[in-house]
Amino acid sequence: MKKLNIYILSIAMLAFGSCTKDFLDTEPMTELTSDNFYKTPSDAYDALVGCYDGLQIAIGASGMAFPVASEVLSDDCFGGTGNSDDYKYQMLDEFDASRSPANVNVFDDTWVKYYQAIFRCNALLQKMDQVQWGENQDLKITYQAEARFIRAYLYFDLVRLFGPIPLLTEPSEDIIPRFEVEEVYKVIAEDLSFAATQMDDVAYTELPSGRVTKWAAKSLLARVYLYYTGYYGAPDLVGVVNQSTALAHLEDVISKSGHGLVDDFNTLWPAASVDNFAGEDNKEVIFSVKFTYTSDYNGNTDGNHWMVMFGMREYDHLPYGRGWGITVNPELYNLYKDGDSRRDATVIAIDEEEIPFNKQEGQREYTGYYNKKYAPMTAIDEDGALGSIAEQLGGVNFQIGQFQDYYAIRYADVLLMASELGSSSAQQYFDQVRQRALGNDFVALTANQSNILNERHMEFAMEGIRYWDLLRQGIGTASSVLATSVTLPNGGVPTSKVISAGNIQATKGLQQIPDNQITLSNNVLTQNNGW
Repeated sequence: MKKLNIYILSIAMLAFGSCTKDFLDTEPMTELTSDNFYKTPSDAYDALVGCYDGLQIAIGASGMAFPVASEVLSDDCFGGTGNSDDYKYQMLDEFDASRSPANVNVFDDTWVKYYQAIFRCNALLQKMDQVQWGENQDLKITYQAEARFIRAYLYFDLVRLFGPIPLLTEPSEDIIPRFEVEEVYKVIAEDLSFAATQMDDVAYTELPSGRVTKWAAKSLLARVYLYYTGYYGAPDLVGVVNQSTALAHLEDVISKSGHGLVDDFNTLWPAASVDNFAGEDNKEVIFSVKFTYTSDYNGNTDGNHWMVMFGMREYDHLPYGRGWGITVNPELYNLYKDGDSRRDATVIAIDEEEIPFNKQEGQREYTGYYNKKYAPMTAIDEDGALGSIAEQLGGVNFQIGQFQDYYAIRYADVLLMASELGSSSAQQYFDQVRQRALGNDFVALTANQSNILNERHMEFAMEGIRYWDLLRQGIGTASSVLATSVTLPNGGVPTSKVISAGNIQATKGLQQIPDNQITLSNNVLTQNNGW
């Protein structure tokens, strides 16, 4: 077999789809090919929109999307879902292939969509010099930086999930083996360093909403540095970025970007602040993946398709909408002290909020807690009926019509990363995050490593960050935190659940390469240990 299905080399790849928020509007261009395209700056812009659209499709994928996997893998969520469903989420949660042996392709859709998006970035970057830029050389650098940021973002997700992966920096039909992680991280570091140094040095408010900025590149570069040096025990990020450089990038974001914390943590999240939501383009959002309710089953894939996984199992209760019931660990709810505003903004608490939930018989691993930050939402329509907001706005249905943006990087993360990396203002940055959360209940804590990581847990729970923060503390630490033995109701029947530290250590926290991709590669790709 000549090629993997990760390489989609048809004209359809030039049909860049339609992202319908802000600058992301564009028409499909199915009549275009690589021979008659990439001539003008306008062509390059349309191709760049395709890169953003590819990112949106990859991050917004149904089922085992990266944000969903990141939460199920962490200690904050159980696999949950329906009592009659298969056990793929338990397989993921427990790092145990025997829990759902048929699900050898649980990440196949994620793999394909990520590499399709990478293809789009590579195609644009390869054709940059073919475009007749004229006096628009600055625009060329900007588009190049944005495409390289998106490619780095995609590769960072993939390399964290799978470890060694195929690495492509230009379109290719060849069968590509798995590259050593150092080579993948070198591309990531160089891409982000380019964007961090070459993009315009202006406040985020002067740039179009939804676009990659210099500040997003600097922030993501620091996140990559912390993960790589932590998980792999390396002194720096593959010789490209050291601690002082990573910190300097964060200090630039703090001093020059115009970003800041919103006053009330609750207002960051629609379900926690129905009447005073700060909006998806608020000053705290450094980079987000944007979605809209217009998804359909005819190729329009603009929705946040994974949010439905976090909804209460088949149950609507104003303002929360129904979903498929990934459940939250009660230990997370109990982690917060009374007076910490983040608790009630992060977790839907069935008993504490007096929600008359009555679907326990259909719910696996019921805990009484669900994700509030990314909860599907309902409202009363003009006829007085309770229903999905997505459907009321005109979406096809609540499953594919969720439209909440995914906050990939928040300013609070910049403050805590800078504190962790040893800023001279570490204590001040640490206190800012905690003071907002605790208000009058604030009591100072020393900004040491342990306290910072604990604060990150509470600040970013349900945002797809916790699992990776655990892994970068070492597989021994991660496995000891993740391992558990509990009894949870499956369809109302108490059932034992075990997450083994040995399974986590055997896999090193990495996930299984999709069997489809191994087969399509004629076994050039190999499976990760433990799977």
